[in-house]
Amino acid sequence: MGDVALAEALRRQGISNTRVLGVIRDLERAEFVPESMRSSAGEDAPLPIGHGQTISQPFIVAFMTQALNPQPGERVLEIGTGSGYQTAVLSRLCGQVYTVEAVPELAGQARERLGRLGLDNIHYQVGDGTAGWPEAAPFDAIIGTAAPERLPPALYQQLRPGGRLVLPVGPRHGAQELIRVTRPLAGETPTVEKLLSVRFVPMTSTPPPRLLH
Repeated sequence: MGDVALAEALRRQGISNTRVLGVIRDLERAEFVPESMRSSAGEDAPLPIGHGQTISQPFIVAFMTQALNPQPGERVLEIGTGSGYQTAVLSRLCGQVYTVEAVPELAGQARERLGRLGLDNIHYQVGDGTAGWPEAAPFDAIIGTAAPERLPPALYQQLRPGGRLVLPVGPRHGAQELIRVTRPLAGETPTVEKLLSVRFVPMTSTPPPRLLH
């Protein structure tokens, strides 16, 4: 059935990318939240998903995806799988998604959920989001759904020249900014744009990564 009303509400809020709106319309956000929260899935609000984590409000998911502008055939790194909602959106817009989650239980649940939806262009890893996924780099685009205090150098280094990165940065209990960083093609200063004031859960470090099979 999809979230037609949600997509229309996002369009009225200024989301203009028709590919992003189309994916939001076709997905059921209720499939990505706990059973007890499903009656609230259509609201434009973050919702708890357990383990101190949340699913972002739909506007933020759409805004970040529009800012990232993933293209067919591109390889995208996502930091913070969470419930898999942002992952599913990316999966339908790009070629391959590499997603890293710090909480093993959330990573396993997301993998099962996304598998049921038939999304087979996603690669999963449990590990430290600040380290990215160096073995799979470079990436055309990188997106983060949790906030480090500053841009982790490893993530920028895993971005191909000409690639872009969208990430919230800032202190755990202070003002955070959603930024977009574009890596120059050669020898130039990176372009850093401040897009929006936001509030995200912190990006945490974890033990060494492991693949989910």
